[in-house]
Amino acid sequence: MSDMTINRGMMDVPPRRPHLDEKTHVGGALAFFLVLVAGLGYAAFSISKDISNAGEHTLAVGAFVLLGIALLIALGFEFVNGFHDTANAVATVIYTHSLPPMAAVIWSGTFNFLGVLTSSGTVAFTVVTLLPVELILQVGSGAGYAMVFALLIAAIIWNLGTWTLGLPNSSSHALIGSIMGVGIANQFMAPGGSATSGVDWAQAVSVLKALLFSPLIGFVLAALLLLLMKVVVRSPSLYSAPEGNKPPPAAIRALLVLTCTGVSFFHGSNDGQKGMGLIMLILIGAAPTAYALNRAMPESTTPLFLQTTHAAQTVFQAHIEDENLPATAAARTTVGNALKTKAVNTPAVYAALATLTGDIDQQVKNYGAIKAVPAAATPNVRNDMYLASDAVRVMGAHPAGFSDTEVAALKSLRSSLDSGTKFIPNWVKVTVALALGLGTMVGWKRIVVTVGEKIGKTHLTYAQGASAEIVAMATIGLADVYGLPVSTTHVLSSGVAGTMAANGSGLRWSTIKNMALAWILTLPAAMVIAGSLYVILRQVF
Repeated sequence: MSDMTINRGMMDVPPRRPHLDEKTHVGGALAFFLVLVAGLGYAAFSISKDISNAGEHTLAVGAFVLLGIALLIALGFEFVNGFHDTANAVATVIYTHSLPPMAAVIWSGTFNFLGVLTSSGTVAFTVVTLLPVELILQVGSGAGYAMVFALLIAAIIWNLGTWTLGLPNSSSHALIGSIMGVGIANQFMAPGGSATSGVDWAQAVSVLKALLFSPLIGFVLAALLLLLMKVVVRSPSLYSAPEGNKPPPAAIRALLVLTCTGVSFFHGSNDGQKGMGLIMLILIGAAPTAYALNRAMPESTTPLFLQTTHAAQTVFQAHIEDENLPATAAARTTVGNALKTKAVNTPAVYAALATLTGDIDQQVKNYGAIKAVPAAATPNVRNDMYLASDAVRVMGAHPAGFSDTEVAALKSLRSSLDSGTKFIPNWVKVTVALALGLGTMVGWKRIVVTVGEKIGKTHLTYAQGASAEIVAMATIGLADVYGLPVSTTHVLSSGVAGTMAANGSGLRWSTIKNMALAWILTLPAAMVIAGSLYVILRQVF
């Protein structure tokens, strides 16, 4: 059957625009408010409990206020991320009349919530590694707070600006740009600084590749999938626009709701993590005794931890050549400076790492477990663990001169150190999940209209919606597995464009140009906003 035959009769009953102006019931608004207040209360209670369990019963008033403001801004970023990105999941089910708008939004918010709760945390710390090393190690300082405030506020400003214009834009892209802007500004402000060492450029390039290729992946794969479906599945109704406001056949409706569910879930599991890593930095800076080390690690893991650190110390000592082992303070400086320039594969750095791993081993052995490290020693132990882990990461998968056995020992070291420093308490996941989930339920109309009406010249068909959603769901799911932050917005909106092109439906080039312009400008704009805010906030703190 030809495409002409398949599409014949599509306009017999013109598709109707979904009713997007449904007012929220007062009971729904009240429930929304109560869940929001309960989430904030749960966060405050959990912080108080964690600080008390760590033996630190009070926080200084200034630290407490900064902690509260920083957490609200971080959760605000996730809230804005939620309503900015809702369209990615719900536009197709709304415009194919598979679900009523409000039901689709609530459904999407629920699965965004579940996606965050079940996330691994890998993406969270991929984002954090883009930050300058010195700011991560001194996150409780004025510069650390300026960093967190600047990058989060910049990302929120750009997201709100593009949302106001109804432009699909990547929250991930904005956040990465903000991080890079802060890194560059921090380096310029340092004595004798330059713009080249304030950002982990190798890691940034790796992340940006995932972000920059997202639109191409979405466009090409969604187009190919639609063409494949036309060859394999010969049901005319699948390639038709909705008749009036009539819902699609049951099987097609189930497919569209399923893909909406998958995109919502994987969006939560990927995008929700970006705020988690930054929230952990905030907590470490404000209450290091409670959050700098993973005090939930059981004592039964201590023997293996000590065995791993001792084995790694032996490996590093085997490669120091004629270098002497430095004192601990000098070792921290050596490794920190090497990480700034990514020049870690030298005998001097190996000697410093031997000292640090030996010191970590001795400290944990003396106290009996990571959770038993006292408040006074916590910052140094945490920084030593972070430096050693990051140095092993930068060394590469198989550094020259190291045997397979030695590489395995270093890999085990990094895993053990990360389990002690890169963790996310359950209450952080819950509050971020609530922020993202509740965010999906407000402010969604602007971008839903753009995705549903303004990308193509004809109404979205069932097959087009399913193709774009399937590609988005699979791409984000794979990115989550590999710890890569990708743009749900880029994949989905470009996927819709790809299906329009493959179907011969025509594209609205004014919308495409505006989307491309937003995509191109996001990185430099976020960098400029964040860098400027960082310079200003450094004077405030």
